[in-house]
Amino acid sequence: MKVTYKGKLDTLIPAERRKLDAKLQKLAKVVDGREEREAHFVVTHERQNYRAEITVNIRDHVLVGEGAAPDLYTAMSSAVEKLDKQVRKLRAKFRDTRRTPDQSLRAKAAEEEAEEAMEEAAEEAAEPQVFRVNHRANQKPMTLEEALLAMEGRNYLVYRDAETDRLSVLLRREDGNFDLVEA
Repeated sequence: MKVTYKGKLDTLIPAERRKLDAKLQKLAKVVDGREEREAHFVVTHERQNYRAEITVNIRDHVLVGEGAAPDLYTAMSSAVEKLDKQVRKLRAKFRDTRRTPDQSLRAKAAEEEAEEAMEEAAEEAAEPQVFRVNHRANQKPMTLEEALLAMEGRNYLVYRDAETDRLSVLLRREDGNFDLVEA
């Protein structure tokens, strides 16, 4: 991060300036290490206090950290800390907005899949389904009593009635009784 200093910095010793530069470099890594950032550092002396102001442009956002203290290094350090809080808050905001569209896309895709499944189920329910059952043609005609004995755990039986010589269907009901459908 390139830093430009302005104001009364005569009392700032080189060791303090290096510490300050190190803090700003750490801040630059938090922001985004890909681009070169520029920070403007303005220091003013008002009566008994030093006032430090740092301005940084990050992704079209202007962040300003201000600090005031009787000691110049403390004022500058306070300004850096305030700027650090703003940067972290902005970074969290960017991270959240980046994740939100992805999650909303997943939610939309899941909704579309559910709607398609519902439409397919509705179409299938609307169309009557035909279940084919193979009937043995060489089966001999039976009486009703013989058909009841031939059910053997089946739910239905199609047979030719011996008395009327017509097809009949014997159905087992849920309550255990039988229904007879004669054609």
